[in-house]
Amino acid sequence: MTEILVRPPLLGRKPTGRLNADVTRLLPKPLLVTIVVILLLAVLVPLLYIVLASVNSDVSVASGAFFPTELHLDNYLKVWTTVDLRNGLINSVIVSGSVAIICAALAVSSAYVLVRFAFRGRLTVLRTLVGLQSIPGTLMLLPVFVLFASLASALGIQIIGTRWALFITYITFALPFSTWVMVTYLRGLPRELEEAARIDGASSWRILTRIIVPLSWPGIVVSAIFAFLLGWNDVLFASVMTDRTSRTAAVALQVFGATQEGGAIPLYGQMMAASLICALPVVVLYLVFQRYLVGGLTAGGVK
Repeated sequence: MTEILVRPPLLGRKPTGRLNADVTRLLPKPLLVTIVVILLLAVLVPLLYIVLASVNSDVSVASGAFFPTELHLDNYLKVWTTVDLRNGLINSVIVSGSVAIICAALAVSSAYVLVRFAFRGRLTVLRTLVGLQSIPGTLMLLPVFVLFASLASALGIQIIGTRWALFITYITFALPFSTWVMVTYLRGLPRELEEAARIDGASSWRILTRIIVPLSWPGIVVSAIFAFLLGWNDVLFASVMTDRTSRTAAVALQVFGATQEGGAIPLYGQMMAASLICALPVVVLYLVFQRYLVGGLTAGGVK
């Protein structure tokens, strides 16, 4: 009788690179490369056009020229006097930055309570956080405006036309999403670290500040950046809740574009230059916190 020896599989052995690539690849390589190239062109070509138009003459841009015949770098200098861009950028940085910081701090503390403590109504709060994301912000414009106007008349405090109106509005809309991001992230943190700290006599506040926050930086950065972008890119609420002194950079660009409508050739070069200047802080923000963004966005995806 012939014995058949069956070799047991090697535990922990990883598949070869060829097999792993074939398993994980969803599309054939030529099709995948084609799709990636098309997506890159769809993003980079408009961006390249904006960059070239910002250093081109207004007549050349109006005639449809893609490449500038001569460089007009002075568009980046003229825009500061043509548009109230300095005041808009200062207001945007103050409002969006404060919303991001406060929202991230409230989100991590709220998520810690929702994840680590059991109490009545906990699931209702979690479901409400998800449900609030389905409400369009456009529908809330009139109720928020009426609420602020009523509070101003009742308390005698000016709210509409100030930065406080934008701050309260943005933090109200950004906090549910930021809290849900932190809930998803904190669920992946091991409880053993907190249990060991409690055995050593650490309080909940000490555990939150000394253990949870240092381990949650990717999630905190993600929630803060999303809150920052909400305030930075908003035009609808900022155009209604602000006046000339408190308008943000997005509203300043909108006003600048509206003033260029007419019979004369618009200042295309300065419009493109102003757009790039307003987009630069967001690009720098992504580049600085890129490694935190990757870890924070993928947290909770694998259990």
